[in-house]
Amino acid sequence: GVYKPDFGKIFFLDKDISNMPPYAICSLGITKTSQTVQSFPDMTAIENVLTSVLFARKESVEGIEPKVRARELLDFVGLRQEKFNVLTRNLNVVELRRIQLARALATKPQLLLLDELLTGLTPKESDEAIALIRLLNKQGITILMVEHIMRVIMGLCDTVTVLHHGEKICEGTPAEVCSDKHVINVYLGTKFAFDEE
Repeated sequence: GVYKPDFGKIFFLDKDISNMPPYAICSLGITKTSQTVQSFPDMTAIENVLTSVLFARKESVEGIEPKVRARELLDFVGLRQEKFNVLTRNLNVVELRRIQLARALATKPQLLLLDELLTGLTPKESDEAIALIRLLNKQGITILMVEHIMRVIMGLCDTVTVLHHGEKICEGTPAEVCSDKHVINVYLGTKFAFDEE
């Protein structure tokens, strides 16, 4: 939705979404987080999430008061309750990432695109995020991640696709990708390569 394809078509659930605007794609069940965290800085954390709750797909808010839903989402992503009513300009990047994820989840996605969600997180925060991603996947949400942290990729992904200068150089299980000589030469070095024995 943000960028139009130079060629080819993009399908989701047998529907051509190639030229659809972002809001229409979101209404079909695709949402994303960005590597560069964006928020409404003059709004509180809960107000930021309310923007997505109120404009989400209709079935995601039926029967639940929007502010209650926003609080549930902020709780779910692990934002401390004392931060709910703080202006987002006064929050740190980890807190903003949690809010961004809550906003994405407010749309009840079937496909969640995560762009380097773990960037800037401590190992403990990364472990919490990994557990949350696993939980989302168990709830039936398909997750497509862009990530550079090998520990995360190897421990979380079912299928890994490696791009180099915009070209796909390898795709397979984490073990297959870590054993691929081209991937080892371009990205991994021998530290992350799996033994072939």
